[in-house]
Amino acid sequence: MERDILLLGDPRLYEVSDEVKWEELGSLRPVFEDMFDCIRAIRRELGFGRAIAAPQIGVQKRVICMLTDRPYVIINPTLEFIGDEKMEVMDDCMSFPGLLVRVERYRHCILRYMDENWEPQEKRMDDDMSELIQHEYDHLDGILSTMRAIDDKAFVMKK
Repeated sequence: MERDILLLGDPRLYEVSDEVKWEELGSLRPVFEDMFDCIRAIRRELGFGRAIAAPQIGVQKRVICMLTDRPYVIINPTLEFIGDEKMEVMDDCMSFPGLLVRVERYRHCILRYMDENWEPQEKRMDDDMSELIQHEYDHLDGILSTMRAIDDKAFVMKK
């Protein structure tokens, strides 16, 4: 089911999400499907979107769904940055689809998480995938890329 995506300014976007407990996994499975439906809808309507965090649909749980080479359900993620190398990127977001924000992100990281079967996973993320997971991870902590802008001129409206 496609859910409404919370938009910039909604106070729920600024809340820190709760960790998922194993006992909650079954009740969250429909949420995972809803999140993938939202990614597909944004792709159809706006032509972008690879991942979404649960807080963006009003679910305050540490869950990210990513649709890249295949669907990934990422539960209770942690990030470890590899080295100090950073990159500047123009970040977009489903919660403010007409706005780009210039931010600085780490170029490489290790993502550790539980998958939809509650199996531990580890994945190295580089370049655009590293940027993507950092963006979504920030959502779990109530941080939007607008809060990470490199300066007060880092905002661009899409045409």
